[in-house]
Amino acid sequence: MADSKPQAQLNYPETRQDSAAVDTYFNTAVPDPYRWLEDDRSEETEQWVKAQNKLTQGYLADIPYRDDLKGRLKKLWDYPKLSAPTRHGDYMYFSKNDGLQDQSVLYRYPVAGQRSDAQVFLDPNQFSEDGTTSLAGISFSKDGSRAAYQISEGGADWRKVIVIDTEKGQQIGDTLRNVKFSGLAWRGNEGFYYASYDRPEGSKLSSQTDHHKLYFHQLHTPQKEDKLIFGNERKRRYVGGYLTEDENFLVITAAQSTTGNELYIQDLRIKGGPIQPVVTDFESDQAVIHSRQDSLWIETNRGAPNGKVVVTSVDRLAPEHWVDLIPETENVLNVSTGGGKLFAQYMVDAVDRVYQYNLAGQRESEIALPGNGSVGGFSGRKEDSVLYYAYTSYIYPSTIYRYEIETGQSEVYYQSPVDFDPAQYTSRQVFYRSKDGTRIPMIITHKKGLERDGTNPTLLYGYGGFNISLTPGFSTGRIPWLEQGGIYAVPNIRGGGEYGEAWHQAGTKMKKQNVFDDFIAAAQYLIDSGYTRSDKLAISGGSNGGLLVGAVMTQRPDLMQVALPAVGVLDMLRYHKFTAGAGWHTDYGTSEDSQEMFQYLYDYSPLHNLEKGVSYPATLITTGDHDDRVVPAHSFKFAATLQEKHTGEDPVLIRIETKAGHGAGKPTDMVIQELADKWAFTLRNLGFQKLRRPYGQEEKES
Repeated sequence: MADSKPQAQLNYPETRQDSAAVDTYFNTAVPDPYRWLEDDRSEETEQWVKAQNKLTQGYLADIPYRDDLKGRLKKLWDYPKLSAPTRHGDYMYFSKNDGLQDQSVLYRYPVAGQRSDAQVFLDPNQFSEDGTTSLAGISFSKDGSRAAYQISEGGADWRKVIVIDTEKGQQIGDTLRNVKFSGLAWRGNEGFYYASYDRPEGSKLSSQTDHHKLYFHQLHTPQKEDKLIFGNERKRRYVGGYLTEDENFLVITAAQSTTGNELYIQDLRIKGGPIQPVVTDFESDQAVIHSRQDSLWIETNRGAPNGKVVVTSVDRLAPEHWVDLIPETENVLNVSTGGGKLFAQYMVDAVDRVYQYNLAGQRESEIALPGNGSVGGFSGRKEDSVLYYAYTSYIYPSTIYRYEIETGQSEVYYQSPVDFDPAQYTSRQVFYRSKDGTRIPMIITHKKGLERDGTNPTLLYGYGGFNISLTPGFSTGRIPWLEQGGIYAVPNIRGGGEYGEAWHQAGTKMKKQNVFDDFIAAAQYLIDSGYTRSDKLAISGGSNGGLLVGAVMTQRPDLMQVALPAVGVLDMLRYHKFTAGAGWHTDYGTSEDSQEMFQYLYDYSPLHNLEKGVSYPATLITTGDHDDRVVPAHSFKFAATLQEKHTGEDPVLIRIETKAGHGAGKPTDMVIQELADKWAFTLRNLGFQKLRRPYGQEEKES
């Protein structure tokens, strides 16, 4: 089979331009002709979405192996998926998806029983006929007799909260509405704390939300009577509240952005006790992870960019009184608690190591992990003798382990039965140099026996922001790509958290170009090392990673053949004017900060750097019409501008999922169809006339 580049003959929908939409920043006039697409409630925007989806779906339907890919994905997906169990009252709870259910189901069984005894406790598949309403979190009272759960409709961040009696399965009181970016923290059985914003006056999907408040909901009372606990006297964008396990202390965190938080404590043993400040600036992150009598254990990066654990007392809360318990090391620390122990998870070149400590800060053991991958779990109640954790890597399907605290022994609790043989694949870490000489790690995964002849289809995936680390993880949806001989490469670029706060800060504000340079250098490494070449390279990323893809494809359109920006932040001059976007300013800066900051953003903003007459890579932009985190207007305006200015035969399309948000809570069939479309689009535009490993009739009919 000879691969060849497809010739796309597409008639893009005409998109009206508004010449009156012009903003002036520091004497620089910036036209915004597609501003009208920001109105998610207008009939004109709705018709534009329909026209774009019709074009995109018509293009995708003409790819001969699109249905084969979907059939293969459905077959791969059709296996039971379980979560680790957690104890609440007299029951163990876990989630399970039989295979192709739209939403996972919450089950429970008696503590003295077996998983085989489990009964359905809550089935989100009953929430809506089309499967787009999902369970977005659940919190149990300490004795397990009450539960409050959140539901998300169409993937939106705005939630409803329903309270139930766990024995009777009956709802208690009213449904709470307009809850957003919130956990639910029970105080006894009387009620719970939650956080939310005032409902916006304009569009609920796009209007700015920047004044978060903490409330207490008393059971059997209407929501309008909920008591305001914190946040009224001063505006903060993010507020959260939770209780220590003994329920002696209410812990309140408050932040203006995604980095750095204030910390407050209320001693609930004192009736009407004051809310006491612990940290009152936003220069560091801190959280209370354990309490005993008057002592508090705090995880923080204050004066320790890689993190540490300190201990202090309730009458000596200020940071100058903190005593180091687990000091900072050269590796990034994340701590969990369970069974009266501290579990210190260190990230070493983006892979995990875990150590068990006692509450006095003495290291007791290292947890033996199966290999170089990622681990999550090791959390539970102080009286637990058994904890659970999940381990995964790019070629190791997620496996749940049961861990005996006393002996330090692990045994498999549940192993994924997905149809994948790790022995046929390899996943290795390499290091390369970025433009300024910085050493960057990257993990490259592919079939064994691959020849470095420059012809391999390669997907380069990245994020690079908000202190978020990309650690190795298995994905069922990635299997068809690997089966087709594809390479999957993930660099740990600056802006992330792989090497602590310094690594994060090196990719923020006026250092954001470092992120793009790191990604470009990763692509160049793959080309120079013979893994691939530009016409066989695709780049992908979502949200902040969508910004990464948008910036790199506008700066180096020659470097890749396919670009897949998903739910991306693409208008860097106006991102802070929508929903919670203003909270991202510590990573990005804003166009209103200064002339220098405006110019820096303007010089890389993907929307504003599309040029007339440039041949851009084949592009499939993806977003959801209910995305109220990164509003779809980013993708809408970018698509309209790209279609206007692109010269060349490669398709530049937008796929807009209806009744979907930023990504969470999508029903399984929707996830599979989107993956099939992405893989089909990518393979077609990398020259695949047919699949290298054809899938049989069995997969088509599954």
